[in-house]
Amino acid sequence: MARDNSCVSRVAAGAAMGGAIGGAFGAVFGTIDAIRYKVPGLLKIRHIGQNTVGGAAIFSVFLAAGSLIHCGRSY
Repeated sequence: MARDNSCVSRVAAGAAMGGAIGGAFGAVFGTIDAIRYKVPGLLKIRHIGQNTVGGAAIFSVFLAAGSLIHCGRSY
C-alpha cells in the first residue's frame, strides 16, 4: 500500500470499526429502551433501528476523527 493512502485507509478502518461497535451498542440500547418504555408493536423495530443507525453514525465519526488525529504522529 502506498504511503499516501495509509492515512486514508486508517481513517476508513476507524470509521468502519466505529460503525460496527456503535451499531452493536445502539442495537442493545435500543432493545432495552424499547422494552423499558413499552413501545407498541412494530414501532419497536423502528425504535431499535433508529438507535442502531444513530449509534453507528456517532461512534463512526468519533473513531474516524481519532484516527485522523493520530495519522500524522509516528511513535
